[in-house]
Amino acid sequence: MRKQEVDIILSGSYLLPSSEQKSLIKHGAVAITDDTITAIDSSENILSTFSTDRHIHTDHGLIMPGLINTHTHAAMACFRGLADDLPLMTWLEKHIFPVEARSTPEMVYHSTLLSIAEMIKSGTTSFCDMYLFSKEVALATEESGMRAWIGEVLYDFPSPCYGELENGFSYIDDLFTHYQEHSLISITATPHAVYTCSPDLLTRLGNVAKTKNSLYVIHLSENKAEVDTCQERYNCSPVQHLEQLELLSPKTLAAHCVMLDHKEIKLLAERRVKVSHCQESNMKLASGTAPVVKMLDAGITVGIGTDGAASNNDVDMFGEMDTVAKAHKVARMDPTAMSAEQTLHAATLGGAEALDAEEQTGSLEVGKKADMIVLNMNQPHLTPLYNIPSHLVYAARGADVVHSVINGRVVMEDRILKSLDEDRILAQMREMGQNIASYGKD
Repeated sequence: MRKQEVDIILSGSYLLPSSEQKSLIKHGAVAITDDTITAIDSSENILSTFSTDRHIHTDHGLIMPGLINTHTHAAMACFRGLADDLPLMTWLEKHIFPVEARSTPEMVYHSTLLSIAEMIKSGTTSFCDMYLFSKEVALATEESGMRAWIGEVLYDFPSPCYGELENGFSYIDDLFTHYQEHSLISITATPHAVYTCSPDLLTRLGNVAKTKNSLYVIHLSENKAEVDTCQERYNCSPVQHLEQLELLSPKTLAAHCVMLDHKEIKLLAERRVKVSHCQESNMKLASGTAPVVKMLDAGITVGIGTDGAASNNDVDMFGEMDTVAKAHKVARMDPTAMSAEQTLHAATLGGAEALDAEEQTGSLEVGKKADMIVLNMNQPHLTPLYNIPSHLVYAARGADVVHSVINGRVVMEDRILKSLDEDRILAQMREMGQNIASYGKD
């Protein structure tokens, strides 16, 4: 019988199609045609059924879904380590906002490339970004071949990107128009937060999201100061404020959600709001620990995000998973909280669900887009191997990722980026860092 021709076959010692150990296929393989998964089976069955000019086999390799980072500010990689060990509002108002005011399209473009290189090399295949100069963020993303949800942050004061607020709406309209048919990039409606956006701006962007059928992405209840400010201005919490404005919906992706009471958790669940959990950033800024276990118990979809590299200070989702699982165990004094499988789900299919993309990505299934990574499990810190989800959450590192395929395209092979020039990116960012460091000396 003649074999069916496919574009790529990936094979390895292990294949984990989902976050569950029971889904494991030993000596498994994936056949890929164009941008889509054609078949998943044992290597023996795949190789007897399909033929290809490109077979990537990894001894001791684990094939798994690519990780999904549901909250980033990719271009903030250029501020990594610039202002550490500070409270959130001091960090923002005294350090980040002033240097951001001097941002340029070129800075954002090159910094985004740096962050994307880091994400690819640490296993992320999709990310959701909110920042400035988003046309440049989108351009860098296109060049890299990553899957992304991208939004230009709007707030009440002038932006270094678009100037006065009204120009911001023209700017995002251009983005929606340009990327409306794009296979990898989706545009979002993105108010910064309730403390930087008037009710009118929040509502207007909500209408944009409805008209464009896009996600509505916002920082929400990140810390006590935000909640206190909202109470002073509107006599309610940030969650209650969005509820009163009728902005809580299945298309709402709320980042952080640290300060929630049980009524707000119930409300978010009823409105089917999705949450991006950014544990390391919340810890570093001492914002607190979001009640994620209670959210999951209430039925809320929770994805994991790294936040920007200025407040994390990396975008390694393997490190983030490890922190998420352990932080909730100690917060609840319960070693069973946030199991490895729950945490891995949040970083894969849970992230896809948060981005309304579970039909496309988040798990390895026939007919889904070919977004996957391969790890080298032949490592001292990954030996012996009893339970793969456990190792992925508690022991694996971003540097263990050897190959990455996004939308059927090999973007990294044997740790070498194929869609980006890593040496050039690093050289440009070292030079840019010197310039940024001189800002405070002007």
